[in-house]
Amino acid sequence: MTKARLLALALSVTIASPALADTYAAISNTAMAITGDIEFDDFGITFENGEQITFDELIGDTFVVDGKTVNGSVYSIAEPKDPVLLNGNRLCGQPVTYVASWGDADTTTVAVFSTDDVPTSNAEMCASYSYE
Repeated sequence: MTKARLLALALSVTIASPALADTYAAISNTAMAITGDIEFDDFGITFENGEQITFDELIGDTFVVDGKTVNGSVYSIAEPKDPVLLNGNRLCGQPVTYVASWGDADTTTVAVFSTDDVPTSNAEMCASYSYE
């Protein structure tokens, strides 16, 4: 193969490669007991036991946490569900319809919701989990 063909092949493989998810280590008691470590990207969350929830779309890029607006992401869920996770625990106790995430340099919080309407604040969450 010529160098040009090899370069074109390498570029096509690189361009077609899916984005890798970020891996987060569970640090809150709820995260350690229920979700374990997770992989999170723009398409969904994979939990430590291999269960997944898939996002439908990004709904917003800000969120209200304890009365303050923060940068974050709010996603709708493609197929609402409440997967069985570590130790037989469930993510929310009801089918999860939305997920919000926000954080700082050290900690990321993931909140889950079972609301019909798009959540606007953490006051509406059914559970939250913290990771680093």
